[in-house]
Amino acid sequence: MTDLNRRLGFKAKSVWPIAYGSDASAIFCYTPATMSSDSPAAQPSAPNRREYYRITVTLPISLQSETDTTEVELIEKSVNISGGGIGLTVNTRYQPNEILSLTLRLPNQDLFKAFIEILRLDPIPYPADTYRLHARFIRMTSQSRELLIRHILGFQRDHLNKHYLA
Repeated sequence: MTDLNRRLGFKAKSVWPIAYGSDASAIFCYTPATMSSDSPAAQPSAPNRREYYRITVTLPISLQSETDTTEVELIEKSVNISGGGIGLTVNTRYQPNEILSLTLRLPNQDLFKAFIEILRLDPIPYPADTYRLHARFIRMTSQSRELLIRHILGFQRDHLNKHYLA
């Protein structure tokens, strides 16, 4: 290990030849396995902080107040969904921290019901009174979350088959 690498805090675990010259000489490269413990750990980037796979699909959906028990019509919308939350375009101005009841019709015709907490609402310039809703699932049983994740993985599988196996 060179003095420079030692000063930078690298602890080489192995040395691998990465290229050979025409005269059979080798060019070597240190493979730093770890940095010294006094180096701060890098924070994960935003996409790497997600706990669940996220996909955009079109599903019949309805949103209503958590206390409203009337049956409402499901409207097909493009939703960005994961096992942890959902994003979609709405025409109602909800408030952050507001709790809503969400109903989705899954591909097998099952109704999936859950509660969501509004994280934020971003205005969309056109059309007027349109917002991008960002919410997380709350009070969801592990069984319901597993069902949702199974469907999301099915959406992903269908997408990959359609686009890469055609």
